[in-house]
Amino acid sequence: MEVTLVILKPSAVQRGIMGEIISRFERKGIQIVGMKMVKLTDETLEEHYSHLIGKPFFGRIKDSMQASPVVVMALKGIDVINAVRKLSGVTNGREAQSGTIRGDYSMSVQENIVHASDSQETAEAELGRFFSENEIFNYSQHLLPYLYAGDEL
Repeated sequence: MEVTLVILKPSAVQRGIMGEIISRFERKGIQIVGMKMVKLTDETLEEHYSHLIGKPFFGRIKDSMQASPVVVMALKGIDVINAVRKLSGVTNGREAQSGTIRGDYSMSVQENIVHASDSQETAEAELGRFFSENEIFNYSQHLLPYLYAGDEL
């Protein structure tokens, strides 16, 4: 099974919709194996968004991501990276399909509620950035036979 990173951005925290977003992942059958609230530093954001540092909108990203604490989550499941990205919707909330998190809760490209890792390599790097080994838990999810077919496990 894969593990991926999701960040509930300040736009979710400030609007008081963290529980609604978390419940969407849980209702899908995705297991939460780590979760905490953190205040993002300049250094963390520069590392996390290193591919955007030279862009004219990078300052706006930093300001937005530091407007309040964020919630970082480690989520686990079969093909969870792809499943989380589909649940999240496209980056621009105005273009995101209704029924996705961004499609239902966002009207912005910046204030788009969640960040989700886009690949296995990215997920591993991002999880390492936000969690220590003892903060991601490996515990039995007793509902697995009701979430996946036997040959999927």
